[in-house]
Formats: sequence, structure tokens, C-alpha cells
Amino acid sequence: METRKVQRLGPSTLAMTLPAEWAKEHGVEKGDEVSLRMGGKGTLTVLPESANTEDSKAVIRADKLNANALERAIVAQYVLGRRIIHIEKSEGALDSEHINAVYKAETQLMGLGVIEETPERIAIRCSVDPEDFTLDNLLERLENTGSTMRGEAIKALAHGNPDLAQRALNRERQANKIFVLLLRLIFTAYQNPSLARAVGLEEGFPLIGYRSVAKNLELTADNAEDIANICLNAEDHTLDVDSATMRRIREFTDQVDDITATAVRAVVDRDYDLTIEVRDMFRDLKDREREILDDLPEMENQKLLQIREVLVSLQQTAQYAMRNAEIAANLALNEESEHVTLI
Repeated sequence: METRKVQRLGPSTLAMTLPAEWAKEHGVEKGDEVSLRMGGKGTLTVLPESANTEDSKAVIRADKLNANALERAIVAQYVLGRRIIHIEKSEGALDSEHINAVYKAETQLMGLGVIEETPERIAIRCSVDPEDFTLDNLLERLENTGSTMRGEAIKALAHGNPDLAQRALNRERQANKIFVLLLRLIFTAYQNPSLARAVGLEEGFPLIGYRSVAKNLELTADNAEDIANICLNAEDHTLDVDSATMRRIREFTDQVDDITATAVRAVVDRDYDLTIEVRDMFRDLKDREREILDDLPEMENQKLLQIREVLVSLQQTAQYAMRNAEIAANLALNEESEHVTLI
């Protein structure tokens, strides 16, 4: 860390010099304007004019990449905040598998579209404006999507309805789109602190926590996907349990829905009291999986395994909610409240 002496230039003006190496690296010269951003803990961030430009581009050379590797590379560039991504080969036309990989990636990513295509080159552009979204809203949308998938999957099991299970599976693509968009906004806000306010944050401190919360919510959607697949593969698309046991599983699901939603609300509202509530809720249901399994009658191993997999998915979702509550507690306790005074 470098230090600089603050000098007084007038009755109300203080000044300090900028590091010459930094100025050269970012093309800052005498007379140029820089942006100042005040953050928490007394921080002051200096941003060169180049940091405010969003015309970020990348070129992916597909020569040594198979379709899967190319698709992952496109997703990575999207997450890293590139505005325009070019896909090309050093010589000759793009292979069919490369072209298909580009269009497959396009369908997975929000706001991405092909803007130019020739046999040798494809250009895709992301039209997402960070100011159109807030991280809090996207977290809530991701939680709602996972909750809807979970509810549909459990209802499908209860009624032996494969169409409803398939509907839950179809929502997984939307959940993944929201998750990857969250990653994009988190990365761009981290790289350019001036965008933190655009995505709903006063400072960049919460970004690491938001990344973890987003991943936990994506995993809860995966849990719901697992339950839907169990429904599709089970005999008669239902579990071999009596109505009383199925009712207990649905009540367990309702409790999981409550704890997941409360944990996200604790993150968004920076509410420490809600994190305590989540802990109490988890204490009430942490043994639910074992209790239901212990009360089951003797049955075939395959049928017992299906029931256990459903209960494990629900229990894991509750555990992800606890992780989110722990992150929410850290965020909440970094701000002054009735519980904390920062000195």
C-alpha cells in the first residue's frame, strides 16, 4: 500500500498526488477528469474515465476448443462482463459444432444475441443494462423460482403427475439464467465500483456474500430438479407411502419454503433478527428427515431410496438456507443497528 501526503491548496480544498505508474497505466493525463466514489469505512475510490466505459470486448479462438469447451468459454466471458464476444478461427470457416455451441450458449444467457455472422466469424452482444436490475431483486427472483420448482415437484409426486414434474424441470433453465446474470452483475460491480450503486449497493463489501447466496440458491433449484426427476422415474410417478406420510412430506416442504424465503429476506434487508428466526426454524426441522424415515414400514430398497432422496433434497435446501442466514448475519452486523454500534 502506498501513502500520499495531503496538501492544502486553499481555504476549503485539500489535494494529493496520484501515483505516476497508475496514471500511466490508465492513460490519465493533466486536465483529464477522474471519478471519486465514497465507500464505507472512510474509503475513497478513484476511477479513471476508462473505468466508466462498458464497451468491453473479447475474442474467443475456437481452433483448439470442442463444442463444450467453446460453450463454457462464452459463458465465462458473459460472466466477466464482456459486452461483445467474437468467436472465430485462425483459418477457415467455423465448424458446425462450434456454430451450434454459440447458439446453445445464447439460449442459456439472458440478454445475449447474435449481431453478426459469417462462415468464419460470429459476434454476439449482451444487451443487459446493469441499471435494469438490482442484486436484491434477482436474489428474490431466484429464490421464488426454486420455491416454485420445489412445490411443483412435490405436488407431482403427491398426485402422480409427470406433466407437473416436467413443468418444474422446464423452469430450471430460467433459474440458471438468473444465476448467471447475478454472477455477471457481481463481477462487473467488483471490477468497476461505480456500478455497485447501479445494481442496488451503496458499496462493494456485500458482493462476496451475494456470490455465495446466489450459488446456494442455484443449488436449491438443483435439489428441486432432483425431486422432479424422481417423480418422472418412480413407478406410477409417485412415492410408495400412505397419505399421512405424504402429508408430512408436504408439510416439511412448506417449512423448507419458509426458511429459504426468510433467509433471503434477511440478506436483502440486512436484518439480524431474521437470521435468528432462521436458526430457530432450522432447529425445528433439522430432524424431520430422520423422523419420517424412522416411521416408514418395511419396503423394497429401491422405493425406500426414492423416499430418502426426496427427504435429503429437502434437508439440503434447509441447510443452504442456514448458510444464507449466516451470510446475512455478517452483512447485518457490519451496519449500525439496535444490536451494534460501530466505533
